[in-house]
Amino acid sequence: MTEIFLFGTLCHAPLLRAVAGADVSLQPADLPGAEVARVAGHSWPMLVDRPGARADGRVISVTGEALARLDFYEACFGYAREPVTVEIDGLARVVDVWRPSQRPGTPDGPWSLAHWVCDWADLTILAAEEVMRQRASATPEEVGQRYWMITARAQAYLSAGTWQRPGRVGQNPPRDAVELVDHRFPYSKFFTVEEFAVRHRQFDGSQSPIQQRAVFRVADAVTVLPYDPARDRILLIEQIRLGVYAHGDPHPWLLEPVAGMIDAGEEAETAARRETLEEAGLALGALHPVARYYPSPGGIAQVLTSYVGIADLPDGITGIGGHDAEGEDILSHLVPFELAREMLEGGDMANAPLVLSFQWLMLNRERLRAGS
Repeated sequence: MTEIFLFGTLCHAPLLRAVAGADVSLQPADLPGAEVARVAGHSWPMLVDRPGARADGRVISVTGEALARLDFYEACFGYAREPVTVEIDGLARVVDVWRPSQRPGTPDGPWSLAHWVCDWADLTILAAEEVMRQRASATPEEVGQRYWMITARAQAYLSAGTWQRPGRVGQNPPRDAVELVDHRFPYSKFFTVEEFAVRHRQFDGSQSPIQQRAVFRVADAVTVLPYDPARDRILLIEQIRLGVYAHGDPHPWLLEPVAGMIDAGEEAETAARRETLEEAGLALGALHPVARYYPSPGGIAQVLTSYVGIADLPDGITGIGGHDAEGEDILSHLVPFELAREMLEGGDMANAPLVLSFQWLMLNRERLRAGS
């Protein structure tokens, strides 16, 4: 049996259960000469050496599969066990603690488990469940590299659960009208594929037969169509899209609005401004919401939020951009409004958010120009 001192998020019993795969008892303990601080810019804590301080935590005793699961989870973030002396009921005891191989960041005041539970626990538990599913097929380093995408997917799932649409038309049956018979995860990497077996109440009141379906899960994303009302032109970006290539299209580079994933803890508008700066080098003015929608709900679990963003688009602003760390190779183009209209009518616009956003711009163009 291995004893381990916990000082952070794993002190939350539901998260500990999700990672360990079973209930684990938590025993109060203190680590003399240290305190638990929040890592600046993040939601998680770090241990900071501080003479005279006492870091409040818990000690667990685990072995076998539970220990292996916990070690894997911590290794995803670059943490490994090392010995430390804690006090339990006033008595010193040598146990292990997970510490990072590199300094985890800059301390930014005290960290509160209660505040973290309120703001981040549900998301982190969902993310941890996916991390542990990937254990059978990936190394901790591989999972750690895509953890941001795992948390973005978790946030997307939670956001969908709070989305209340008006429901002015239709019967709009609730989620519990669907019976989940089986749920499998045949592929989990940067994106995931999930297989569902479901049956549901039909409109005539009868029960449907069991349906087998696969769903491609990404994360929620934003799109932005930059528009300069003074110069009456838009900015489009061009990049290769493997979905288009896989579909057999002879020209797999598409013209699109700016687009990108919404990170965990990030608002859609914040993501829109960040992605526009990263992909096109533009600082946006006013953002006008176009729509929040499912782009292909029959097989893709994703919600898009599209905007038209007011921007200054002078000559010479275009060029090659993108995020090098994400392998992006992006070329931007300035397009006069009338040419863009011809492109829409002629079929040059083959990207759904671009079609939707430009049609919104056609309806609202005069109002935007009058206000510029």
